[in-house]
Amino acid sequence: MKDRLSDGLYGAGWATVKKLPEPVATGLGRRIADLAWKRRGKSVLRLESNLARVVPDATPERLAELSKAGMRSYMRYWMESFRLPTWSKERVERGIDIKDVHHLKEGLASGRGVVLALPHLANWDLAGVWVTRCLGVPFTTVAERLKPETLYDRFVAYRESLGMEVLPHTGGSAFGTLARRLRAGGLVCLVADRDLSASGTEVTFFGDTARMPTGPAILAQQTGALLLPVTLWYDDTQVMKGRIHAPVDVPESGTRAEKTSVMTQALADAFAQGIADHPEDWHMLQRLWLADLEERPEPGGTAGTGTGGAGGAGAVDVERGGERGA
Repeated sequence: MKDRLSDGLYGAGWATVKKLPEPVATGLGRRIADLAWKRRGKSVLRLESNLARVVPDATPERLAELSKAGMRSYMRYWMESFRLPTWSKERVERGIDIKDVHHLKEGLASGRGVVLALPHLANWDLAGVWVTRCLGVPFTTVAERLKPETLYDRFVAYRESLGMEVLPHTGGSAFGTLARRLRAGGLVCLVADRDLSASGTEVTFFGDTARMPTGPAILAQQTGALLLPVTLWYDDTQVMKGRIHAPVDVPESGTRAEKTSVMTQALADAFAQGIADHPEDWHMLQRLWLADLEERPEPGGTAGTGTGGAGGAGAVDVERGGERGA
C-alpha cells in the first residue's frame, strides 16, 4: 500500500504540477516545504543533523533557519523537476547560469570523454537538461532502483524524456556501458556524494569520515576520461547557478586503490566547498557520515526520502564491474 501510494503521489505530481502557472507551482512548493518543516519529521531532523556538521558553529536557531531554507530548496527542486518536460530550450537557458563551462567543452572537444561528478546540490536534473538541450550533448547516467518498480520506471521515463540515457545502479552492467561511452568520447554524469554500494572509499568530509563512491575516479583511470566536479546552488533569483571545477587529475604513482582514494578525496573537497557556500541547497536528508551510519543503518531505495531515494543518478558499483574487465 505504501509503495502504491508513493507511486501515485509522484504520478500526480508530474501530471498536475506541470500544468500549473509557474508562480502557483512555486508558491505550492514553498507551502509544502514549510508544512513538512513544521512537522519535524525524521527527514527534517536528519537534514539538521547533517547541516550541523557543515556549519558546526551554528546555533540551534540558525540550524532551524537552514533546515527550513533547505526544505524550501528541496521542494523547489521537485516543483522544477515536475515541470521540466514542458520547459522550452529558451526557458531552460533563462533558468540556469553555469560558470567555467570551458572545462567541459574543452574536455569533450579533446575526444577523451568526460565524467561530471556532482553532489546533491540544487537541481541536478535542470543541469542535465541544460547539457542536453542547450549544449546539445547527450549523456549517460545511472539511477538507483526504487520500490515499487513502477516508480523506478517513472523516473527512468522522465529522465529519458529529458534526453538522458539512464542505466540501473544494480545489475553489474552499468560500469561497462559507462566505460564504452567514455572511450567513444562521450559524457557521463554521476551524483557522487553518497555511496550506495557499501564498497566506496573513505574520505574526510567536514572534519569527519564519510564513504563516497569510487565510480567517477575509476572510470577516469580506466578510460582516460576527464573528471570534473560540479557544484550548483540557488540564490534569491529564479536562476540556478553552477560551476564546473578544474579537472581532478589521476595521480602519477600509486596503486589503483591509492589513486582512487586521492581522486575521490579531491571530489569530496570540491563538493565541500560548494556545500559550505550554500548549505541550504544540499539535499542530504539521509545519513552520510560513518559515525551516523553506525548508530542505525538505513535501508536504501525508499522513495521520497530525498537524495538517492528520489531517483537521483548515483554511484556505480564499479569495483565488481572493473574486476570483471568491463
